[in-house]
Amino acid sequence: MTAHMPANDRLIVALDVPNVVQGLELATRIGDAVSFYKIGLGMLTGGGLALANELKQEHGKKIFLDMKFFDIGATVENAVRGVAQYNMDFLTVHGDPYVVKAAKEGASGSDTKILAVTILTSLDRADLDGALIKSGEIRDLVQERAGNAFAAGADGVIASPQEAALIRALPEAAGKLIVTPGVRPTGAALGDQKRVATPAQAIRDGANHIVVGRPIWQHADPRAAAQMIQDEIAGL
Repeated sequence: MTAHMPANDRLIVALDVPNVVQGLELATRIGDAVSFYKIGLGMLTGGGLALANELKQEHGKKIFLDMKFFDIGATVENAVRGVAQYNMDFLTVHGDPYVVKAAKEGASGSDTKILAVTILTSLDRADLDGALIKSGEIRDLVQERAGNAFAAGADGVIASPQEAALIRALPEAAGKLIVTPGVRPTGAALGDQKRVATPAQAIRDGANHIVVGRPIWQHADPRAAAQMIQDEIAGL
């Protein structure tokens, strides 16, 4: 990939920094190597929505707002309607069918795509037992939750690399998005993620987009780190 080509939007960079100033500084350093950014709950009180708007309106970036909404249907619908007026590209909600349906209602008339969270990538079976989630292999539960979310109208799902292929195999997944966090370039530290893969593996397994955070923003040269991943994607 050369510098004059538009950045591939399959790579989404997670701006997991404390505030809007640091987020904007990081996005500026990365420049045109990345066209899609994720802004999560951790930056909400640090100006996350303002940063999302600035990156979208002033810098022409795509924005994935990772809020993982979960509440009664009416509240989810209202919250999503509030976000959708800014035409953010992706918005996450929990994958319970009633939540997905309410979110789709709130997003109607906008370009915002609703992505359902299946099971968080930092969780293992012991965590699910503690949360009283029914027994079974995580991969099976993720596939089942994804199918239910698609049936409820989700535009896509968030799922770990290990489950991407299983979800892509579902008949309900035709034409739907799979966005995969827990992606680590070869040699990068795992951090708190327990279910991981390289960018190439995740995309081969059916992911439309991969989300990468720490390996880029903790790197001495974030632009170079992002470009390496873009080159890996371009080589597929």
